[in-house]
Amino acid sequence: MSDSGFDVALDVAIVGGGLAGGLIALALHRHRPERRIGLIEAGATIGGNHRWSWFDSDLDERGHALLAPFAKTQWSKGYDVRFPKLKRTLDTGYTSMASSDFHIGLMQLLPAEALYLGRKARTVEATGVTLEDGERLNARLVIDCRSFQPSEHLRGGWQVFMGRHIQLDQPHSVERPVIMDADVEQLAPHGNGGAYRFVYVLPLNETDVFIEDTYYADEAKLDRDALSGRIDQYGHANGWQNGVAVGHEAGLLPVLTGGDFGAYQADMRIPGVVIAGARGGFVHPLTSYTMPIAVENALALADHAEAAADKVAALFEARARRHWNSTGYYRLLARFLFFAADPEKRFVIFQRFYGLGQGLIERFYAARSPLRDQARVLWGKPPVSIRRAMAAIFQRGKPLKTQSQARSNSDTRASS
Repeated sequence: MSDSGFDVALDVAIVGGGLAGGLIALALHRHRPERRIGLIEAGATIGGNHRWSWFDSDLDERGHALLAPFAKTQWSKGYDVRFPKLKRTLDTGYTSMASSDFHIGLMQLLPAEALYLGRKARTVEATGVTLEDGERLNARLVIDCRSFQPSEHLRGGWQVFMGRHIQLDQPHSVERPVIMDADVEQLAPHGNGGAYRFVYVLPLNETDVFIEDTYYADEAKLDRDALSGRIDQYGHANGWQNGVAVGHEAGLLPVLTGGDFGAYQADMRIPGVVIAGARGGFVHPLTSYTMPIAVENALALADHAEAAADKVAALFEARARRHWNSTGYYRLLARFLFFAADPEKRFVIFQRFYGLGQGLIERFYAARSPLRDQARVLWGKPPVSIRRAMAAIFQRGKPLKTQSQARSNSDTRASS
């Protein structure tokens, strides 16, 4: 009996209502509607305060079907990238979903009794979850989808970002998303240490625009005032002075350059509990991209959820190791970015990359680059010196430990 005087019996308890946890709950419910699910989220809403985006080519038929019920903004005319020496439009379809729409969708799609919002888990174990108020949720299968945990066993840098949704008083005239506008002032190595910077722009409708200022930095420092000021400057430069901010997001995402993943898994492991989402290592090491990975994992869990809990936990631990091993190439590129290029010149690496084939770029973001793609990215005149590139191969970077504000940050896109 729990401290609150009663226990709840569930088939599956999911701890963490971010992207990974929410999609897993939906996939499990759609696969077996009679299954008793508990989605436990410490925040008041599912998904926190985020925006997730993806290319049409990222998902297969099942993946598109899983996301079909949610309200989304879709662009069929492709997207743009901008660099000092490259301006390009790629024709891949692009989609974006706000966490508020993710929350509304899951509130409609999942049974009311499956949602435990504003309820933080005190303990997580193979037999169930005890909430902070003492209520006990016994479960046959427990899935841990809480946020990424900084660790001394993982090494790299950080993607720092702030986004703002603005309602303008006149049309903005932006036709397509601008996935990466790096034709902006780069951050030289002073103050925040220097970083590769770009701006991300989504035209949500004729008058609404989402602007996100992002940079790849060596340190986990989120300077909200500086980011906010740069968003103001970008808006003014584009003639978007008269508007009202109706939403925002900000946070830090890990960019992995190396580490001891086995040691990290040992630290995260809870015997018999499935570890999924960013905490399980299911992220793109360089871009922090998660949507295709989260969708694939949700569908895989729905396919295997009837197996014994320890077998499902072992299956996903092995799945995470395969993901780590298969994404070593992206960690290598992250080392080139951080260790082989001066911070204010890092944009040259992406400028060269976006001059390559469209299919290669799509596969890269989905973390599905075959060997021929990997060779093509590395072939030709390198955007950094060969000497520094060779030295970068053998570096791993600093341990991914953050400042206190990063450690407590629960509203980053890495939340899963």
